[in-house]
Amino acid sequence: MKILMLSSTFPYPPSRGGTQVRTFNLLQYLSQRHDVILGTVRSPDVTDSQIDALHQQVTELAVFETSTTLSTGIDGKIHRFSQFLLSGTPPNVLSSYSQAMQNWADELVTAGKCDAVTCEHSVNEIYVRPEWRQKVVTVVNIHSSVWGTCREMLATGTSEKPLRDRLNLPLLARYEKRYCSKFSRIVATTSTDREQLLELLSPPVRVRGKPDFFVPPIDVIPNGVDLTQFPYRSIDPGGHTLIFAGAMNNLPNIDAARFLSLQILPPLQQRYPDVTLTLVGASPVPEVLALGKLPGIQVVGRVQRVAEYLHQAAVCVVPMRIGFGIKNKTLEAMAAGTPVVASDRGLEGLAVDGGLQLIRALRANKVEEYVEAIASLFENQQLRQELSVNARSLVESQYTWDIIGRQYDQLLQF
Repeated sequence: MKILMLSSTFPYPPSRGGTQVRTFNLLQYLSQRHDVILGTVRSPDVTDSQIDALHQQVTELAVFETSTTLSTGIDGKIHRFSQFLLSGTPPNVLSSYSQAMQNWADELVTAGKCDAVTCEHSVNEIYVRPEWRQKVVTVVNIHSSVWGTCREMLATGTSEKPLRDRLNLPLLARYEKRYCSKFSRIVATTSTDREQLLELLSPPVRVRGKPDFFVPPIDVIPNGVDLTQFPYRSIDPGGHTLIFAGAMNNLPNIDAARFLSLQILPPLQQRYPDVTLTLVGASPVPEVLALGKLPGIQVVGRVQRVAEYLHQAAVCVVPMRIGFGIKNKTLEAMAAGTPVVASDRGLEGLAVDGGLQLIRALRANKVEEYVEAIASLFENQQLRQELSVNARSLVESQYTWDIIGRQYDQLLQF
């Protein structure tokens, strides 16, 4: 089978972030069984050696530059909103667009050189022509609904620019309905993501008794973990050490880091004066760097191996308040054997508590719930060990990239 994969983010090395991790591991799995043709866009920090390394993973690699420059300032913002209003495509999708990559993909599909086309994030939908669905299988990995995420930030008061997002919300709904109708199938990472899209897409608008747009099947395929990169810990470090890991220029992670540092940590420090928090993740913005000036907090930025930092922590806290989708950071901590305390958002898509199942993580959403859950783990070695073993077992049985890749492979061949 010949599979054309489109990725506007360069998926190597597979430690840059959630999109890159998923894209790389899926293409690595598929390349072992099929001919994979990858089209991707090169950001300024991508090196020639990284391109060479990625080339080894696929049958054919085409790397492009972006062809769009977005204007700045007030006039630029007005222009971008006007363009969104008229074209129906959000500015962030246009910002990574490559006309050369579009021409290349058009030629491949028109010439019948691929059997399936996959978009490894919804921003790549821009390259897919509606008529392709009649020729080849077309699949989009949405990661999470852009409309649903915007709506959630407005509802929870966590939007950075609420006026902008209120104006954008109906436009995002229109945009997501339109692009979803181009695909044979849609992939979401959690059932919550799937339910959000079904809410938006169903029932379809009817014109003269017929649906105005096609509603494709929506499959749930979660993220996975590379167990060689996240080996199980050899010892329980004990102590009063906390960690939060994630890209520190990402809005949901910035919000979580600040919530943890400014609201959850202070009452813990009253109870445990020696408690420490390590914030690990690439590209920390000034708001995150400022947290490193507070007592007990260390901001370390990008590291070679996140697992080494996870192994040194008694507890991993994932206090996400916004952002849908299954969280790589949660799966990676569970794989490493570090006990997890997380919010509903941080545990989305994971069966970790409730009913007759084994307890694999502790759930918290309010400050006092975090404090009590973390304290219980600080003081109970047996509980830490129970969560550690159960969480690792869950990842091994359900969330390896071999398991996830197999599901994705089967979907492409329907």
